[in-house]
Amino acid sequence: MKRITISSSAQHLGEPVEIAGWLYNLRSSGKICFPQVRDGSGIMQCVAVKSQLPEAVFDALKKLTQESSVIIRGKIRAESRAPGGFEMDVEDATVMQRVAEETPYPISLKEHGPEFLLDHRHLWIRSRRQHAILRVRHEVIKAVRDYFDSNGFTLVDTPIFTPAACEGTTTLFEVNYFEDEKVYLTQSGQLYNEATAMAFGKVYTFGPTFRAEKSKTRRHLTEFWMVEPEMAYATLDDVKQVAEELICFIVDRVLANRRAELAILERDVAKLEAIKPPFPRISYDEGVAILKRKGSNIEWGGDFGGTDETLLSEEFDRPILVDRYPSEIKAFYFEPDPNRPEVALGVDVLAPEGYGEIIGGGQRIHDLDLLMKRIDEHQLPREAFEWYLDLRRFGSVPHAGFGMGIERCVTWMTGIDHLRETIAFPRMLYRTRP
Repeated sequence: MKRITISSSAQHLGEPVEIAGWLYNLRSSGKICFPQVRDGSGIMQCVAVKSQLPEAVFDALKKLTQESSVIIRGKIRAESRAPGGFEMDVEDATVMQRVAEETPYPISLKEHGPEFLLDHRHLWIRSRRQHAILRVRHEVIKAVRDYFDSNGFTLVDTPIFTPAACEGTTTLFEVNYFEDEKVYLTQSGQLYNEATAMAFGKVYTFGPTFRAEKSKTRRHLTEFWMVEPEMAYATLDDVKQVAEELICFIVDRVLANRRAELAILERDVAKLEAIKPPFPRISYDEGVAILKRKGSNIEWGGDFGGTDETLLSEEFDRPILVDRYPSEIKAFYFEPDPNRPEVALGVDVLAPEGYGEIIGGGQRIHDLDLLMKRIDEHQLPREAFEWYLDLRRFGSVPHAGFGMGIERCVTWMTGIDHLRETIAFPRMLYRTRP
């Protein structure tokens, strides 16, 4: 028989086919049983009638335990009351491995605490909710790649091992390299992106990044995935435009292809459907004024915390772009506003519904002398940045870019509470297993 995926069932109505998967749930009523099988693409309810099957096959199906692996053979028919709208009438089955009753599958359909579930993350990702979240993640990643690939950007990979800090020296993971050399896990591919942008014009890198932040908030992981575009001959306004276009592209793609998963997650899709350009644009100064009006203790010069970002986003039904933060709280490479040097030509994009920053970026310093001064002010070792300074010695131009955290974006898309569920195996302050 032809093996098919459950998601393609509509293309095989009435055909003899087989599905290879795992038992999701089982209902039995004497001479008939209903094994629900998942195969990674969906869930199929199967109908096994005792009088129509060899006795050994029917008995084996009735005794299946949760997550036993099984191959089911039969014919597909439409059934509106079944999960996915189709059922299979079972003609034969092969049990590949039956989970022993003495050691049952640990994640039952009852409620479990988050620590238990995270300890069993390798199994938890099989559940319907986690499956839906990771499917949305896949869609977000595909949309990101499609947007950049169709808009003239070249994907250029950047190193995981780096010799110097990019986002500040306090959040680096140090690694022993060869012959007592110390290197660090990358905080961002941006500095290398600036080099490749001078070669290709418009580039992006997409990969894992690492931040040694001792934070236990719902918005932080120590290892996460980030997409980072960089553009030569570009300014802060270009960053804003690309960021807005990218977000709208992602939202439209998720709504077009993942409504079934959003329904499983009980996501209010009306809030995603409201994400249309143009996005509101405010300055850091205006943000501080709004926050003070809403009771925040923020003072000019302080960075916005998670609560501040939530308070700001409550004012709008779509992402907001906040620009011109104080230069002192931004990384060394940000171009100062020529009309007001105490603020940087940077922007953060804050998601609505209290999900906080999902994009951060801006215009880079392209003047050699100013960049050397900023490196010294931040007490960074100039020798580690000589190659970076070369980019200003040889054909320097205004350039700009940003980074978007995939997990934060997926958390917002799915409407869940904590971004630890948006990556298959989260790494957090006190969790490195499984």
